[in-house]
Amino acid sequence: MAVKLRLKRMGRKKSPFYRIVAADSRMPRDGRFIEELGTYDPRQNPAKVTIKRENVLAWLGNGAQPSDTVKNILSREGIIKEFAESKKAK
Repeated sequence: MAVKLRLKRMGRKKSPFYRIVAADSRMPRDGRFIEELGTYDPRQNPAKVTIKRENVLAWLGNGAQPSDTVKNILSREGIIKEFAESKKAK
């Protein structure tokens, strides 16, 4: 099973709010997911992000692939750099 870290769209029409989830790559965008890892609200200035850091690092360590948008969000939060450093230390 290929796991992806991606955004699940929530909120009403023209008012998006996203959840960052770990999901099977074969499931639809807003369909079933394995675990909720955080939230992303682009409508606030600056965009509000909350992330369960340990859970994201665990999923990345198990081989989950982040989508492009999630990768950008994780980079801004410093999680991708932290993961790369922990990988180097091993």
